[in-house]
Amino acid sequence: MNKILFKQIDNIGLVLFRAVFGLLIATEAFGAILTGWLRRTLVEPPFTFNFIGFNFLQYLQGDLMYYYFVIMGIFGVFVMLGYKYRFSMIAYAIMWTAVYLMQKSSYNNHYYLMMLLCWIMAFLPANRWFSLDVKINPELKNPAMPRWVLLVLILQVWIVYTYASVAKLYPDWLDASMAALLMEGRKHYWLIGDLLQQNWVHWTIAYTGILFDLLIVPLLLWKRTRLLGFVISVFFHLFNSIVFQIGIFPYMSIAFALFFFSPEILQKRFLPKKKLYGGNEVIVPKYKNVLIGIFSIYFIFQLALPLRHWFFKDDVLWTEEGHRLSWRMMLRAKSGSLTVYVADKEDGVKAIYNYSQLLGRKQQGSVATKPDIMWQLAQKIKTIEAEKGRDVAVYMDARVRVNRGKFHPFTNPDVDLAAEEWHHFKHSEWILPSPKDYNEKSVEK
Repeated sequence: MNKILFKQIDNIGLVLFRAVFGLLIATEAFGAILTGWLRRTLVEPPFTFNFIGFNFLQYLQGDLMYYYFVIMGIFGVFVMLGYKYRFSMIAYAIMWTAVYLMQKSSYNNHYYLMMLLCWIMAFLPANRWFSLDVKINPELKNPAMPRWVLLVLILQVWIVYTYASVAKLYPDWLDASMAALLMEGRKHYWLIGDLLQQNWVHWTIAYTGILFDLLIVPLLLWKRTRLLGFVISVFFHLFNSIVFQIGIFPYMSIAFALFFFSPEILQKRFLPKKKLYGGNEVIVPKYKNVLIGIFSIYFIFQLALPLRHWFFKDDVLWTEEGHRLSWRMMLRAKSGSLTVYVADKEDGVKAIYNYSQLLGRKQQGSVATKPDIMWQLAQKIKTIEAEKGRDVAVYMDARVRVNRGKFHPFTNPDVDLAAEEWHHFKHSEWILPSPKDYNEKSVEK
């Protein structure tokens, strides 16, 4: 075990990844401002749907978020340069975690992965070469790192890809109808729009997605297939970047290849002046047991969280319970309609409530299909009415369709959601059972 985890190896892959990762997270922060994502998500809406239990993060919302993201971007640049690395990486990790937890309307798996990688990178010796920290303090310079650093990063990536592949093994993906649905919104693309509507393209996308996610890490691990795996990875992720426009995620995924190529190849291509480590020392730290314990617990959670939806009643595609933090990427398209009723408890008379005035455009799309966001909206409405001196019950009548199937009733309209408790690991009974034909395709055009 000591030889597997604590043998010293060359650190060129790590220091190169730190530089690329710093550039990407800086781009994420500044890009959020320039593209209007920050304005639409965290500035314009009067409040956000945060992860339940993190209501205190509401205080960060508003115009000051522009300064917040500028500071975060500067920390990203510092990470890239390896300047005050540990402080900069921890600061970015804290700030990005807050951004991630304060809103769910723009949920994206790469935001979650970025949060995990920020915290992992914060505690890795990624500034021991090719950094300003080493220029300032040459005593930090070290060409080596313990092997566990490499294993942790590869295992994290492997978990992401494997769960993403397994999640695609369901009917709407296997019959390529989900791929067709994803491509339908890309008809307007210049040059490739018509090509993306071809049936053979849909089948290719569907099964390439399954096989790529399942096999890319083994391909990169085996020396004989490493170059092939890298070429496939570059093509696959550039295709995703162009077609799906999912931010930095494809480029971060390409950068993971740095952990698989030999130090000699990386030195030749990127850092010809770097001294390669050639020793075979095994240095066991005093904190060995603490280190093993922390990462054991961490990876148990990483393996368990994506499985939790199997312990909920009903299908996750219908209920959404257990969907987040599970690497379920681009698996379904949901739309819905929601009517909210409010009843004063003194007279019990129900009246339709215009909830759209409380929400931004992005939030209005989320609240009609996500039960936890419906529940949070009910709590918000109850609080607003209580400030007016009214004690009210809040009822929600939602209808949902999955992957362009038929619309079906989704919530029990007779349950006061404002009086319900939210259970993170328990099914909410006010979500109606999924109809047997809920994913049966509609005849609507």
